[in-house]
Amino acid sequence: MEKKRYAQVGTGGRARMFYEAIATRYKDSSVLVAFCDMSQVRMDFSNKTLVQKCNHSPVPTYKHTDFDRMIDEQKPDVIIVTTVDRIHDQYIIRAMEKGCDVICEKPITTDSQKAQAILDAQKRSGKSIRVTFNYRYAPHHSKVRELIASGVIGDVYSVHFEWLLNTEHGADYYRRWHRNKINSGGLLVHKSTHHFDLVNFWLGTQPKTVFAFGALNFYGQAAAQKRGVEQFYYRCHNSEAAKGDPFAIDIASNPTLKGLYLDAEEESGYIRDRSVFSDDISIEDTMAVLVKYKSGALLSYSLNSYLPWEGFNVAINGSKGRLEYTALEKPYINAGGKQCDEGATVFHKVRVCPLLDSPYEVEVQTKEGGHGGGDPTMLDDIFLDNPPFDPLKRSADHTDGLRSILTGIAANQSIASGQPVDVDTLLHW
Repeated sequence: MEKKRYAQVGTGGRARMFYEAIATRYKDSSVLVAFCDMSQVRMDFSNKTLVQKCNHSPVPTYKHTDFDRMIDEQKPDVIIVTTVDRIHDQYIIRAMEKGCDVICEKPITTDSQKAQAILDAQKRSGKSIRVTFNYRYAPHHSKVRELIASGVIGDVYSVHFEWLLNTEHGADYYRRWHRNKINSGGLLVHKSTHHFDLVNFWLGTQPKTVFAFGALNFYGQAAAQKRGVEQFYYRCHNSEAAKGDPFAIDIASNPTLKGLYLDAEEESGYIRDRSVFSDDISIEDTMAVLVKYKSGALLSYSLNSYLPWEGFNVAINGSKGRLEYTALEKPYINAGGKQCDEGATVFHKVRVCPLLDSPYEVEVQTKEGGHGGGDPTMLDDIFLDNPPFDPLKRSADHTDGLRSILTGIAANQSIASGQPVDVDTLLHW
């Protein structure tokens, strides 16, 4: 059997999970044939990683303006898209037009116009799009799906979902390109796509109506000034003021951050270590969302990105009882450490509280790996020739990817307008 050929566009921090996996664990069935990026420095660093860490030969590199030429010359079967969120749509659509299937990092895109263009292109081409929702594969998230499907709490009426980002991981969104809503859609699209997908996945339903509030209360210059901060700076690197700031990072001392970003600045124009208290941040750090689903279930969701610990609290209420679910995650700085530490679960507990009976804890398998152990299982599902049968159907296609972002897109519109948003008006299926 011929190996499936993969090319990857975008070689920043999230790229390495895919190309390292292809070059090592899945090398018998998969082959990496090319990198594509606007930065030759980043592609050279990724090739160096392939050689030194994966014992793999360097692959051909193509600038972003040569994307079509890369496909014509290397003939990949699949394009892996790990670029900045705002240009996912460009590469997804062009890859399908050129006859390739697509694997895309979440979120699939950032607004409803781009979402419609992706949907229309998929219908025209008939090609497949896989969205990498690794949280679906984490054992504790999968267990929640199993429990709800088993009927242990009956029909689900409401969900409370609280996600906490701490001042290590949470702050990092305000240093990077994510800080500008045009790039990321804000955290309600970039980050919450995971969480809204989980609710869709757990309940087997889709969002109908969304209402939301959001504010920038902690990060940004105005918020810092309210707390008495008087000294500000543009970026961390070579800044005297940053040396005393617990929210600063030293990218020069980290080989990966230096190789991917600091060394590539002159070529790319991208600065990875901006101050989190700059005056040009356009995303929120405090968000509250109400959702009504087509099943009739209600969701109250909150996301705060400046808290003392990282993890989540979930409560799911049904006709036969309540499911309580909490986890503590290991915080991280993207590309600043080991891949397996990114979102790794430190502690979790799943508790079922039946009506008129005693509550009990549910044993859940603990698994090593990033995102609660979901990364390695998801990669097996993507890259193995014959992945294990999955009764939970955790593989996510473009419809799952689009439905997950529609909640966040509607929430952004609601924050801007002060009005509820009918999700069905955002996309024509």
